[in-house]
Amino acid sequence: MMLPARLLCFVYIFITSTSAQSSDSLLLLSGSSLTGPITGSSEAISPTGSYASYSSTITASTTSISDGVPVVGTGTVNVTSYISLSSQIILQGSSTTNVTNATQTIISPQPTNKTPCNNYPEFCSRQYSNITEVSAHNSPFVIPNNVASNQHWPVTTQLNDGIRLLQAQMHFVNGTPHFCHTSCSLLDAGPITTWLTQVYEWVATHPYDVVTLILENGDYAPVTSYVPFIESTGLTKYTYIPPKIPMSLEDWPTLETMILTGKRVVLFMDYNANQVAVPWILDEFSQLWETPFDQTDRTFPCTPQRPPNLSPEQAKSRMYMTNHNLNYEIDLLGNAILVPYIPYLKFTNNITGPGSLGGNVENCTKEWGFPPKFLDVDFYDVGNGSVFEVAARANGVVYNRTCCGAVKSWGERERIPGSFIWQVGAAALVALLMML
Repeated sequence: MMLPARLLCFVYIFITSTSAQSSDSLLLLSGSSLTGPITGSSEAISPTGSYASYSSTITASTTSISDGVPVVGTGTVNVTSYISLSSQIILQGSSTTNVTNATQTIISPQPTNKTPCNNYPEFCSRQYSNITEVSAHNSPFVIPNNVASNQHWPVTTQLNDGIRLLQAQMHFVNGTPHFCHTSCSLLDAGPITTWLTQVYEWVATHPYDVVTLILENGDYAPVTSYVPFIESTGLTKYTYIPPKIPMSLEDWPTLETMILTGKRVVLFMDYNANQVAVPWILDEFSQLWETPFDQTDRTFPCTPQRPPNLSPEQAKSRMYMTNHNLNYEIDLLGNAILVPYIPYLKFTNNITGPGSLGGNVENCTKEWGFPPKFLDVDFYDVGNGSVFEVAARANGVVYNRTCCGAVKSWGERERIPGSFIWQVGAAALVALLMML
């Protein structure tokens, strides 16, 4: 008897939801406003994983350069010694040199870097921690018409468009880690090895780019359980091993140092990382803090949520990421599901205005004295490059690239408000089925 009752409940909710024909109608149903929360329900509960703390820094296993060949060793390494003098790559220099003699000033041309590092020549000499990059929230979740998808484009296109942080949650399925959104029954993007291999192939063919990954340990499994799967993709050839644990804001090398050493992939894990055991998987929250995640509040506060109880002094000593992805909460019989709030993407990803990414970055910069390292967004292509423009302004450079993708995105359909209503109804059905 319970199954028909629940299905009748879903039919009622679904028909009621789909009777709304515009995003304005949806706003009336949810009782939300442009600057306030979407619903009156509470925000998602913070994960229960443990957070690492260090009373002092630890000297970690490091990589040095000997005749241009990486050598693994131990001890403190000065990052400037990583640069191979035999390299023919010119990554920095001035445009001219003035030489004054008795009669005149001679201007001699000097090598000038014109090769972009992470899309901009200006970034080559900057520290990794001193560059604001756009992040694809839940990068692998690109399944068309799935309510839990967060992006329109596959990872190779994301990287081509300028995304430099890729992030997603992992869960084990029959002994193999998959990328899944909260539950693999809601969205399963397949084994992590498929996606990581695509990342490896892109990195291998783009020698002037530094890419960051955040792998979310959804099952709180030991970090060593992921190692053989990641190693099988070849990605560890490029993973960066820091000389100390943890790295503060000022400890990170420049992009040109990472490029010349070939260590161009910074791999974080949110929970249960152990850098002593696996030095190339970095503990995220001892080196990078995040603003509140799974956000349903359009004001996007800049307060640290993870790790908890972070003092202002500690927050200012490390990088941070703003979670600027807006969600809509569906609450059915005690079960809550958060789905991307698609009708407001044009506001959320905008350069200016209430709830905009640009406004969020401006507020965070004022509050902390420096901009976020990462801007974590859904459907980064909505806005035709607006999220990259926001990052460029934070970096003091000019964004002049073409965005986004090669052909019309599948998600154009999802931007229609009526389609979003159907997505909400589909999510409601998933919530009910998960309860059976």
